[in-house]
Amino acid sequence: MEHIRMKLTEEHVRWAALGGSILGGGGGGSAKTGAEFGDLAVRFSQLELTPLDQIDPETVVVTASMVGAPAAQEKFVSPADMMRCVELFTQSTGIRPGGIVTNENGGGSTFNGWLEASMLGIPLIDAPCNGRAHPTGVMGSLNLHRDPNYITTMTCVGGRKELGRHVECTVTGSIDHCSKLVRAAAVEAGGLVAVIRNPVKASFLQKNSAVGGLSLAIETGRRYSQGLEKSVENGVQEVCEFLGGEILAHGPVEEYQLRSEGGFDVGIVKIGGYEMSFWNEYMTVDGPDGQRKGTFPDLIMTFDSQTGRPTPTSDLKQGQEVYLIHVGYQHLKLAAPMFDKDLLAGVEKIINRPIVDCVSF
Repeated sequence: MEHIRMKLTEEHVRWAALGGSILGGGGGGSAKTGAEFGDLAVRFSQLELTPLDQIDPETVVVTASMVGAPAAQEKFVSPADMMRCVELFTQSTGIRPGGIVTNENGGGSTFNGWLEASMLGIPLIDAPCNGRAHPTGVMGSLNLHRDPNYITTMTCVGGRKELGRHVECTVTGSIDHCSKLVRAAAVEAGGLVAVIRNPVKASFLQKNSAVGGLSLAIETGRRYSQGLEKSVENGVQEVCEFLGGEILAHGPVEEYQLRSEGGFDVGIVKIGGYEMSFWNEYMTVDGPDGQRKGTFPDLIMTFDSQTGRPTPTSDLKQGQEVYLIHVGYQHLKLAAPMFDKDLLAGVEKIINRPIVDCVSF
């Protein structure tokens, strides 16, 4: 796909919400909230999606993200909270960001950084930290967690003031420890905080980010929207054809278990004899024969059969009719941490299923 500077419109917001939701793989936040922030961003200024190769390699770029548990009932982040994150970051570091990237693709997370870029007048760069959604901050850390000398600064803001939940935090230290502190802040805030983190030079993104990941989300959404004009099935088939995936099952949700644990949603889903485990995002899918059909960072995703809505793990209901798809990781735009087997081993402890022995890299 050719990477060109793209003026973003409300139509792009709609496509990004759809495509981001699909590439979220069961996580990645609320598409409704994300699209609201996206609409604000494209209305506020002439926001453009800028290819990485049009950014000065010496430009300091920061990552925008949201951290929390999608099923949390008291979660709240406002546009003011998002801008306050940037303010706290600059106060703490003295750095005025020259560009911004999102941490991942997802219904909500594809839009991370859009409003900040629009209001600050800095480039929104088409080089997300990952081209699909992932559960932990370290997975969206551009492999910085592998550099023992890298010290990050993360700022986070969120929570309703009227509920006494509002928090503002600035933490400095290792990627891993700071990510855990931000996750804890999200829990205290009611389930969600906006985050600015991990300053790097633009040149660092070339090998460590998912270059072109945002434009892929927009095109995925455009293709899906085009297919939906005929039917939900046609839309799902269009996505599978575009991404190189397949429909595994179509039927009711036979079993659905979800628990919120440490700021994450964890559980299992069964559809048409297929069983999926999830940790915010779908991590595994096993077939009716018990054989593994897909393993994170493969994309596993569900779509509501009636409305066509790409449905995240936090929104499923028993008896809901859905399509289940699988796309191999080879067809996605993934960043370096997705191939870190130490990180994948950490997933096994949460979902109690093998991961490392089931991936082909």
